[in-house]
Amino acid sequence: MTPPTPSAAAPLEVTDASVVKSPAPTTPQGNESRSPGRLAWKRFKRDRAGVISACIVIFFFVIALAAPLIAKLYGKDPYTTYASQRPELLDAFSYPAGPNGGMSSEFWFGIEPQLGRDVFTFLLYGIRTSLGLAVAATLLTALLGVVIGTTAGYLGGKTDYLVGRIIDILLSFPSTLFFIAFMPVIYGLFVAPDENIPTSLRAISLIIVLSGFGWASLARLLRGQVLGLREREFVEAAKVTGASPWRIVFKELLPNLWTPIIIQTTLMLPMFVTAEAGLAFLGVGMIDPTPDWGVMIQRGAQFYTEDITFMLFPGISMVVFVLAFNLLGDSVRDALDPKSKR
Repeated sequence: MTPPTPSAAAPLEVTDASVVKSPAPTTPQGNESRSPGRLAWKRFKRDRAGVISACIVIFFFVIALAAPLIAKLYGKDPYTTYASQRPELLDAFSYPAGPNGGMSSEFWFGIEPQLGRDVFTFLLYGIRTSLGLAVAATLLTALLGVVIGTTAGYLGGKTDYLVGRIIDILLSFPSTLFFIAFMPVIYGLFVAPDENIPTSLRAISLIIVLSGFGWASLARLLRGQVLGLREREFVEAAKVTGASPWRIVFKELLPNLWTPIIIQTTLMLPMFVTAEAGLAFLGVGMIDPTPDWGVMIQRGAQFYTEDITFMLFPGISMVVFVLAFNLLGDSVRDALDPKSKR
């Protein structure tokens, strides 16, 4: 007698122990928390020197943007010679009559020797001028370096060779001496020798000259990076799909170059600040009465032995800004470095 077989229609019993739970799906929030940008931001926030430097840099830019408003609330401007209206502000030798360069509740940072201009507002507008020129030169330099460097590295061949030789020539120039010799030539192309050079022309010429010699180092760096990236699989896949060279450069290669671009940009801006101030000090950049860090230092150097106050404020402020921005650049570099142990 054969044992009875179970009915085919009978349902199979499934115990709780036999249920296999599928792993919980990952949420976009979990992936986002581990993105490179968030990791870099966490590393940067742990760097106390970088955070303090960022606050100082932001403070300077806020001061530069708000200079007209601050001067209006303060009640003075950087162009009025207050000593001509009130001769008692200067002594018999045309130096501030009050102590510490004439510092008082009326003139917070004192007054300028000889002319009697207000030092506080002159410094505010000097920061505005210097940072404005440096930022404009940095943006134009970064644009030229990115376009030329990535294009030359991707195209290769004769284009890469020609761009490489131009970069070598530009980097071989002693830039400071060339600026001193070349700036009068630029002015002479637009203004007659017996005419005054407009301030706008001086500013535009400075930006063009600084950018014309500043893009070479960034272009060389990006060219080397692109030479290593153009043979990667994602570039070959873009070629197979029929993408144009311009699309490959700006859609495929450029997103992988943001780290060196940001790092180099943070190094260029303080360099342009000091270069612009140096040219103003030598008399081939911005000149008096335009407020500028270099103009203030150049004016202060004429009488620092008797009154160092006028030279002290622009010197300290420029050193603090350049130091803070350099420290900020180091912190940004460490934060963007995946191997950073901060």
